[in-house]
Amino acid sequence: MIETVHLDDLRVSVRRAGAGRPVLLLHGFPHTKEIWREVEPALVAAGHEVLTPDLRGTGDTERTAGGYDAVGLARDQVRLLDAFSQPAAHVVGLDFGAAPAFALAAAHPDRVLSLTIVEAVLGGLAGAEAFLGSGGPWWFGFHQAPGGLAEDVLSGDEDRYLRFFLGNGSRAGVPEDLTRHIVRRYTGRDNLRAAFEHYRAMPANARWNRSWAEHGRLTMPVTAVGASTVGDAPARQLRLIADDFEEHLLPDSGHIVPVDAPGELAAIVAATAARATSSGRSEVRSARSTGRGVAEEHHSGPERA
Repeated sequence: MIETVHLDDLRVSVRRAGAGRPVLLLHGFPHTKEIWREVEPALVAAGHEVLTPDLRGTGDTERTAGGYDAVGLARDQVRLLDAFSQPAAHVVGLDFGAAPAFALAAAHPDRVLSLTIVEAVLGGLAGAEAFLGSGGPWWFGFHQAPGGLAEDVLSGDEDRYLRFFLGNGSRAGVPEDLTRHIVRRYTGRDNLRAAFEHYRAMPANARWNRSWAEHGRLTMPVTAVGASTVGDAPARQLRLIADDFEEHLLPDSGHIVPVDAPGELAAIVAATAARATSSGRSEVRSARSTGRGVAEEHHSGPERA
């Protein structure tokens, strides 16, 4: 079921399915919540409620002028959990969805039962020097260019540009209906602008991560999932700051793991959640005050700070 949740400054589109300990799935670029459509049923079958929002500025979630830094995006997820009266969730971040997933775990550890980072390098953290040795992916700089250069250049040619990323990101091939859906959601100058704001926030995210890592530790179960593009870079970063860490490599998968290896990814997420349960972390703060009430389908939900 797709629902609309109204936060103080943001209207969020989120798919909700299943029942049990919640799993929060955060997508990357150029994706929407639909990128998880093959992962969701397996997690539901494993006994989880699955929440898959469109991140701020993407999919069917509102495009705003600001609020795209990882800490701000993490606050969006806290308010979303409050709207569904959920004290905490197992959190999964793919690609640029890893930035808010990590910030959520770092800044709000009581809201994160476990953390899984998929095919992403976290700016500002040590360990990914080899991956970034050549300067990082070329599109990072292009998307961050000031003055709206990227959206000016790409407006009118979105289909070709987005298909480049989808085609190169998946070895199995992104299904055509999903490709068309993604292209529609990213077509138009303001849709591009909002997506690229995630990239323009990367320098600030890196500074925050670097400062946090000077003294911070992740105490929940943490899993890094690498595939053919990012490889072991996220593992190299996270094992330095996580107390309970596991690594999984899926070399036969392309970058878009939810498309190329949905069953394997769902199994990894479920196993990470089970580690939290065995450690007792899933018995979280039942007395914690959270949001009252659940967002209604395509209507306003409760507003939480």
